[in-house]
Amino acid sequence: MLGGPIYIAFIRFAISLAGVILLFSEMSESRFDRKKTVVCYGGFSAAALILASVWYVVDWESCVRIVAFAMYICFAVFAMIISRDSIYLSIYKLALTFYLLAVFLIGGLETAIIFFNRNIWADIITRVILILIMTFFIEKKLKSSIKGFGNYVETEVDKFSVAVMIISILFGIGFILNPMIKEATPYRIYQIVVNFVLTGTLQLLVYRFYLHIGIEKEYEKENQLIQMNHRLLERQMEILEESVESGRRLRHDIRHHNAVIAEYVRRGQKEELLQYLREYDKETERGMVEMICANTAVNNVLSAYTRKARNAQIKVRLDIEIGRNLAIPNIDLVAIIANAYENAIYACMEVKKHSNERECFIYFMIRKRKNKLIIFCSNTCRMETELKNGQPKAEFTGGIGVSSIIKTAEKYDGEYDFKNDNGVFVFRLIMNIPLDLQPDRREKNDVSDSTL
Repeated sequence: MLGGPIYIAFIRFAISLAGVILLFSEMSESRFDRKKTVVCYGGFSAAALILASVWYVVDWESCVRIVAFAMYICFAVFAMIISRDSIYLSIYKLALTFYLLAVFLIGGLETAIIFFNRNIWADIITRVILILIMTFFIEKKLKSSIKGFGNYVETEVDKFSVAVMIISILFGIGFILNPMIKEATPYRIYQIVVNFVLTGTLQLLVYRFYLHIGIEKEYEKENQLIQMNHRLLERQMEILEESVESGRRLRHDIRHHNAVIAEYVRRGQKEELLQYLREYDKETERGMVEMICANTAVNNVLSAYTRKARNAQIKVRLDIEIGRNLAIPNIDLVAIIANAYENAIYACMEVKKHSNERECFIYFMIRKRKNKLIIFCSNTCRMETELKNGQPKAEFTGGIGVSSIIKTAEKYDGEYDFKNDNGVFVFRLIMNIPLDLQPDRREKNDVSDSTL
């Protein structure tokens, strides 16, 4: 370090701590509101700066050697407490912040030593400039993708790989900040540059790798949604074809029906006529879509899958209490209902494959309570059905739609859970119903309602 009086040391401490807080805040969200977060950061900064300054006065030599590490370790503990990210993701972001800390610390020191004859103010100004450049770059280029990247890391991360990556970064930066090496030789500068490039490249590769994995998962989810829509359209086409065929047959036989009715009337056989009319009504209604609820889209999707379930000898019980119009686009409703119903049918059919003794059933409930939409589905499933991270494994759902359900539910701040209750799979979801819709979204809702 370049040394200097206590006020210079205090300025350096303050700039370094402010830079770390600013860079970490750009990448991570606090679990508290803005006001409480500012108070927490302010209290931590005041305590850290006072202790560092006292340390500088009491033992200058040990302070200049390890104060950067000590302050950063304290900040890392504080950051993991205040951040809403998981521990692994917080550690990753802290490792990246540590790397950026090394950049502006070494950048300021080496610039002052090499170009400004160890001028203290050159070191301070260089640090400030580097911090502002990095903050601007993160704000403009990376902030929008860091949030999605964090979600990908939390869901797809290989914990061992991330641990190895973090340890490698810390070793690399530890070598760069080695306090025992004081001489700025050309070879030392070369080592610093190489280490910065290697650790930075490692960060970039990991970032790109998990971002690529996350994007692939998003494509997979979209593909699942397309497949689900395809299956739903197939169900609708089956119902439509059956209805058309039934209507064609009824129109063809209308003359015969009229002749039979006329004959019953001429003979005065009222009871036989009533029985014949009842059978005729049943035949007519067989090809009609079952009216389950007033919402056209929900009614159609429930009718299609209920028909499929009953054809597979699965007992179905529906408890639907929703109106015609909900402030949730029908495409989102269909994504949840169709995927849940399809998974329930798949689970029941898997049970039938492995056991003929168990009776398969599906119970589906949808209710609206004030500004909440409640969806509940229980169905027979295999006893060995397992969950991973609170979600059923793909082999027990056919790989269909759980991620789409979750993605749509989170869109409306929904709370959900899955569980295997001794051979009965239970899916529960409560999500908020928006108070109103924008005009363009209302138009989309109307279009989807008319087409499903």
